[in-house]
Amino acid sequence: MSEEMLHAQWWLATLGRTVVWARLRVREAGTAEVFDSDGNTLVYDSEDTARAALMDAEFVEWDGLDSDDAIDRGIDLDTVAPPRAETDEALRPLMVQQLAPRH
Repeated sequence: MSEEMLHAQWWLATLGRTVVWARLRVREAGTAEVFDSDGNTLVYDSEDTARAALMDAEFVEWDGLDSDDAIDRGIDLDTVAPPRAETDEALRPLMVQQLAPRH
């Protein structure tokens, strides 16, 4: 039987008009895994370690992003949202998004 996931968090980084997503999931045992834009699942000993790795790579947590932070990153919170797919394989090509040009 596989271990249950307690919760998932979406993180993002921006590079120009490109948004790169990462999904952090925490397991029952307290370990964590990050599904990255290359389709890799990186395993960490704790949620804190995974969060620190994401922050070191200049990712920010989607749920903590306020309108000022979004504007600084060139993101319109009304038009950008974490990707959704049934499987990680289907999710992988959605993990990098190009933002529409600013008008």
